[in-house]
Amino acid sequence: MTLAEEFRSRNFSIYGQWTGVLCIILCIALGIANIFTIHVLRIVFSVLCLVSGLVLIFIEVPWLLRICPTSSKFDAFIRRFTTNYMRAVMYAIMSTIQWLSLLPGSGASSLIVAAVFLLIAGLFYALAGLKNQEFVGSKTLGGQGLVQMIV
Repeated sequence: MTLAEEFRSRNFSIYGQWTGVLCIILCIALGIANIFTIHVLRIVFSVLCLVSGLVLIFIEVPWLLRICPTSSKFDAFIRRFTTNYMRAVMYAIMSTIQWLSLLPGSGASSLIVAAVFLLIAGLFYALAGLKNQEFVGSKTLGGQGLVQMIV
């Protein structure tokens, strides 16, 4: 299945996964960009955004678990997020954390962009769950097929 065919499949988990890839880029970039400030609270939220981006890498690009040396505890934690509902909850929590970056002590920052896109990805996964669509990982990102070839 090509990338265009995946998008035409109308499976919201594919949309969620590709939005998640965008979230990875945004979280890492915005986490680094906002860490250089004098506001202590914003630094904390920047670090949380950066950590979220790094965790999302392993969740959304599953073949990285095979090639990166990680602990068995970390692998077990990442493998919890294999259903649409679990991913929706995870994205909702990450989005809420970034929405909290608007607290008065931190001030408004570009971290809100990460919050919005994390929310959109969570909504895609929630829609996939509500429509009873099974989780289908993009083959481009290491869905069915690629992981078996690496093993």
